[in-house]
Amino acid sequence: MKKLTRMLAALVGFGCLALSLTACGSRESLSKQDVLTNDRASNTITWGVKAETKLFGLMDVKDNQVKGFDVDIAKAITKKILGKNGQAKFVQVTSQTRIPLLKNGNIDAIIATMTITPERAKQVDFSDSYFDAGQSLLVKKGSPVKSVKDLNKPGVKVLGVTGANSVANIKKFAPKAKVLELSDYAQAMTALKSGQGAALTTDNGILYGMAVQNPGYTVVGGAFTKEPYGIAINKGQQPLKDEVNKALEEIQADGTYNRILKKWFGNVAGFDYKEAAR
Repeated sequence: MKKLTRMLAALVGFGCLALSLTACGSRESLSKQDVLTNDRASNTITWGVKAETKLFGLMDVKDNQVKGFDVDIAKAITKKILGKNGQAKFVQVTSQTRIPLLKNGNIDAIIATMTITPERAKQVDFSDSYFDAGQSLLVKKGSPVKSVKDLNKPGVKVLGVTGANSVANIKKFAPKAKVLELSDYAQAMTALKSGQGAALTTDNGILYGMAVQNPGYTVVGGAFTKEPYGIAINKGQQPLKDEVNKALEEIQADGTYNRILKKWFGNVAGFDYKEAAR
């Protein structure tokens, strides 16, 4: 029995090794493919977008379509790269899943309120910035919290989203506060409403969208960081990155960018549309 057990273990181990090598080979093969060439052949670019972030990417339950600023920018870029008949396909991502999905080849690019940071740039390549956000705070109207300084006290809880750059930032600006991380903004908003935190923190553009959905809450404190959003592309995909940057320049030059910006942010209370326009 002991001999049989050893033989079975050896066979299982060999099988796992074979599967591991096969998986590695698949990933290596994928990394060597030219995404832009594949996209042109299929006439489709697959984008990772958020589906729970008002103004940038939110699922419309009426038609099950994700809609928002990021989605419209992705569509405009797709048309510039592939032509008027080019198709933009959208895959839902979160702050935690977006890079793994890109690395695995499930999506071609990420356009999902993703701040360009040196740490992330080690994993992915970024396009030029397409939206200049800044981190701020969302609180219940009448809250004593007026700025990030008001959070820097022992026992104060601040709500954030796992994988978001804002979590690391709040630990720098309010080190005495305790940060409670949720999986997405919907859960973070629910936590704020139930009193689990004194404030919810992330980029101001996202917070303005949450304030629109929740009139009893307001954005305070101004922007205490600079958070330029970029489109993330896999390492080694320079042709696609070049085309994305070229398309960004074109939609800014021909007025498409400002039309999309005005569509989503032109009437948002507190948002300076003219300052953000390009």
